[in-house]
Amino acid sequence: MKVLVTGVAGFIGMHVALTLLQRGDTVIGVDNLNDYYDVTLKEARLKAIEAHPKATNFSFIKLDLSDREATESLFAEQQPQRVVHLAAQAGVRYSLINPHAYVNSNLTGFTHVLEGCRHNKVEHLVYASSSSVYGGNSKMPFSEQDNVDHPVSLYAATKKANELMAHTYCHLYGLPTTGLRFFTVYGPWGRPDMSPFLFADAILHGKPINVFNHGDMMRDFTYIDDIVEGVVRVLDKPAQENLQYDPSHPDPSTSGAPYRVFNIGNSQPEKLMDFIGALENAFGRTAEKNYLPMQPGDVKATYADTSALEGWVGFKPDTALSEGVVKFASWYRDFYKI
Repeated sequence: MKVLVTGVAGFIGMHVALTLLQRGDTVIGVDNLNDYYDVTLKEARLKAIEAHPKATNFSFIKLDLSDREATESLFAEQQPQRVVHLAAQAGVRYSLINPHAYVNSNLTGFTHVLEGCRHNKVEHLVYASSSSVYGGNSKMPFSEQDNVDHPVSLYAATKKANELMAHTYCHLYGLPTTGLRFFTVYGPWGRPDMSPFLFADAILHGKPINVFNHGDMMRDFTYIDDIVEGVVRVLDKPAQENLQYDPSHPDPSTSGAPYRVFNIGNSQPEKLMDFIGALENAFGRTAEKNYLPMQPGDVKATYADTSALEGWVGFKPDTALSEGVVKFASWYRDFYKI
């Protein structure tokens, strides 16, 4: 297939592109290479893609999806069959200080992608949602059937908005869309603004790590390879109308239109302190810990019910934390030569 991957220089985007190339797809990668975090890491990810044995099937276009005309031209010229939309302004805490970045990327940019798919007969749009849409929900595990009307950050609100926007395009234009609610993704080539990366950097440089809510946190840490496996399997199975959909008892995750939303997580929430302990073991060093209160916009725990994803594509993430952390630590030491 010819697949457009947005956010291709990002953590998940890079791994998705490599997997698609490996199996023989043609990949059109798009990224604006913004400076939200270290651009040299994004450039290194692109070099890793370009070093792939099948990189002749890869092309990169630097483009900001909030630019309407540029995005229209991208779709018209490239004519992708399917789209994996991962480009977004990420991060819960950053949304507290730079809200406009989220509007430009996550709302305006997403609208332009939807329009591109609509007008160019794209067969399936798979896009990144987030576990953050569950907001202050306390019922565990989080299910796609749960109400998600109480986000606690602007980032979460934009991700819920993406799901709603996608549904309108499914309903009005028959565009098949699938949203994936990612749960705390970690692994090699990860994002520097996320806790695994921040912890690794601090531990190896002898700096204290900030441990929020005094360490009383749980996260459904999901290894990158599991995330990519789920993304690609979903991409290969376009959303379909749910013929049993009952509008008098609406299911938020399906529709009478070709619309689906899935959790993708490890379904094994880990204590934050256990994750830190696994990193300490992997590096052979003890972290100095700076215990702090809960941050605004954050939640105490995440836990994914992934039964719907398993039923749809026959896959359930299962990489053990101990295995994933060792792989991440090994990559970190090698990449940064520490």
